[in-house]
Parts: sequence; C-alpha cells; structure tokens
Amino acid sequence: MNGAESLVRTLVAGGVDVCFANPGTSEMHFVAALDRVEGMRCVLGLFEGVVTGAADGYFRMKGTPASTLLHLGPGLANGLANLHNAKKANSGIVNIVGQHATYHIEYNAPLTSDIEGLARPMSAWVRTSPDAKSVATDGAAAIAAAKSAPPQIATLILPADTAWNEADGIAQVPAESQRANYSSQAVETAAKVLRGGEQTLLLLTGSALTERGLALAAQIAGKTGCKVMGQTYNPRMARGRGRFSIARIPYVIEQALPILKDFRHIILVEVLRLPEQAEPVEARGLRGPSHDLRRRKFGRGAGGAGVRRGCQTAGCKTASPGRDRKTDGRADPRFHRAGDCDGDPGKCYCRR
Repeated sequence: MNGAESLVRTLVAGGVDVCFANPGTSEMHFVAALDRVEGMRCVLGLFEGVVTGAADGYFRMKGTPASTLLHLGPGLANGLANLHNAKKANSGIVNIVGQHATYHIEYNAPLTSDIEGLARPMSAWVRTSPDAKSVATDGAAAIAAAKSAPPQIATLILPADTAWNEADGIAQVPAESQRANYSSQAVETAAKVLRGGEQTLLLLTGSALTERGLALAAQIAGKTGCKVMGQTYNPRMARGRGRFSIARIPYVIEQALPILKDFRHIILVEVLRLPEQAEPVEARGLRGPSHDLRRRKFGRGAGGAGVRRGCQTAGCKTASPGRDRKTDGRADPRFHRAGDCDGDPGKCYCRR
C-alpha cells in the first residue's frame, strides 16, 4: 500500500467518502487510489473554483466534510475564492493539494510555489506530509480538524513521492477534543429576558436556521411574543411551505437601524458577539450614506481624514478649535466634531 492509498482508506474510514477533484500529473497516484478504494466517490470539476465551491455546498447541505484534490499552488490559488466563502460559513473541508516530489522542489520548476503560504489565509489547519509513512496520520488529523467545533478547512499538502512510496497502512481519526456546547447560565439569562416582557429579538444563524431550529424558535416566539430574525448572511436557511418564515436583518445600515431601534434586548443564537468597544462597520467601508452615518456617530469615516473643529462643550478636552484630541501623543479615533455631544458633557466622548 502506497501513501496515496493509505490516505484514501483513512478518509473513507474517517467518514469522508466524497472527493471533488481537479488533479494534475503530481496527483496521479492519488487519483489511481481513488479508483481502487471502495467507498470513495470521486467527482471531477473542470475548474478549481467549482471543486472548492462544491465541497463548501456539500458541507452546508449535509453537515459532514468532503475532500478536495487540487494541483499544486496555482490550482489551490484558483480555488481560494470559494474556500474563503467556506471559511466564512464554517464549512468543514479536507483540502488536499498536490506538491512536487520533495527532492524536486529545490529546482524551482515553473509551478513551484509556497503552498503553505497560499493555504494559510483560508485554512485553520495546514500541514505538509514529510514522507509516505506520515500520510495516513496526517490525513486523520486533517479529518479531525475539519470535523472540529466549529468545523474548519484543513489543508493537507501531499508531495508526489509521499504518495507513491510505501506506507504503513491506515490511521484512526483522533477523538473529538472539543464538542459544540452551550452555557447553562446563558440559557437561564435568555429565559429570564424572554419572560421579562420587554421588546426582545431572537437573532439566529447556523444550525438554529435549520428546519428543527426554526420550529423551536417558532415555539419560543409563540410563548413569549419575541421577534425572530436571521442575521444578514447565513450558511443555510430552511425555507418553504409549512416552515416558520423569518426575515433577515437588512444589509444596508440605514435599513437595519429602524428595524432594530425598538428592541431592548437581542438574544444571539450561534451569532458571533463582537467586543463592546467595537465600532459598527458595514461590509465594504465605502463612502456614501453609511459612511456618513459612521462619521456622525464616531467622528471619522471608514476612510476619512483631515482636521475638524473640536467640541465646544464646557470641560471637553477637544474644546480647542481645529485640534484633534490627543491621548498619549496619539490621535484618539473617537474624536468628534462640535455639537456631536449635543452640548451635554455626559454624552461627550472625552468624558468617558
């Protein structure tokens, strides 16, 4: 059994039984192993973006990782856009990338590149197998990483000689070191808020937007009167006749603010919670109405520059016109213009 076959058999034993592939000559031994090993389905994609996009969609719909097979650094680079989407969606993928034989890399062939450097921005786990006997163990570790909580992209780089040399056999996938869980204290706090009778929004994403999650949300809303919405972008959202239908928070800030302004509480279900000090941002940071909104609230736009008049509130440290507030010699990003605190020192950022 060579290294490629040991990896394919490890994938199948670890529950990864689909490989979306766009291979080249460096991956031929792995392709041959895909054909030999029972239980593995190989799906050819004519472009690497199709391969990585299919693996992303497979996880979103089925909830289990697929594997990919890409040709060297350029092939990986062609598939990075959809790996980016997969990363944002917390999709688990075992991303296998071929590499020149270890002894050939030093000759800097036309397709030689820093594959690990290309992979890291989109991968939570990256490893290059050093020899054939390590391939199965590395593959098992990649499966464990892809199935972790939260799921993630695991990129395994397979030099050609590690695929064709003799290996020891398959490897067992390590037990999950971290499982998705919840805080009982957070559940009790949320229940208390929901029973309080104040305007409350239940904001969902992830598995909370599956058919079962939405059914539970419908029961909570029926019992407590809370509003239920989805966040703007979601990996998957169950829709259709007979299912609890909810709206998403609008993409445009000016449209979202009127919807959210009356809520006293927002309960986050699988939604990323930002630090309290974080400024609100829009997806692009462009100039325009949303840019002006940020400037009005925080004093500087996403790309704004220049000196503005200081605040005239009595006691405000920016009261000197035409000067930015300074903190230890550095400009404070919370600097605001005259009138932004409505003349009330209690609302002045310089008082905080």
